[in-house]
Amino acid sequence: MSQRTSPLPDASVPAQPPPFEAAVKRLTEIVQLLERGDLPLEDSLRLFEEGVKLSRASQQRLDAAEKRVERLLAVDDQGQPKTASFATDAAPGDDDEEERPEF
Repeated sequence: MSQRTSPLPDASVPAQPPPFEAAVKRLTEIVQLLERGDLPLEDSLRLFEEGVKLSRASQQRLDAAEKRVERLLAVDDQGQPKTASFATDAAPGDDDEEERPEF
């Protein structure tokens, strides 16, 4: 006899937000499962809750990405690119800091 896998996440796995693309894929799966309409009410509610959490986390990531793009494309009143310092992964002293452009 084959076992049917549950569409619900394993509760023993710690809740970490998945990468954006994985979240969108899971949201698509959830919508398809809910649209079928053959799940018990409690399972449907759990899936809906998971979908809402994924949707909110994905929206936050999109908002953050939009802000980053806006900063990168920002111009001042004279049409000149705005620059600002930002953190990098490089350790201090790795490169000659005087020749680094500021973004």
